[in-house]
Amino acid sequence: MKLIICPYCKKPIEERDQLVTVSNMFRIRPYHYVCYQKVELETKTIWSLWTPLNGISGTVRFIILLGIAIWLLTTNEFGLGGELLGLFAMYNVIVHITAYLLYDRRLPKL
Repeated sequence: MKLIICPYCKKPIEERDQLVTVSNMFRIRPYHYVCYQKVELETKTIWSLWTPLNGISGTVRFIILLGIAIWLLTTNEFGLGGELLGLFAMYNVIVHITAYLLYDRRLPKL
């Protein structure tokens, strides 16, 4: 099994409690919880470009966007615009599932 390495401190992440997976557009990166806090402190922009995928906020966002995507893609509520919004909502759902399969599932839950 390949180790998951934190890009900030270059050390392996050994437990799921230490892991924070973040997304920026089409990139997904795993960080230690402490390392991600340091990255956020070093960021000098107004908006945080890296969004956490796991944890309470990521899970709530996943559930809400999954519901919106299913609703917009299965109904004809807003026509073609609704289908485009549904596809846009599916992006976050796909990124969340990808991060789970790549990182969260491979680490032991302690």
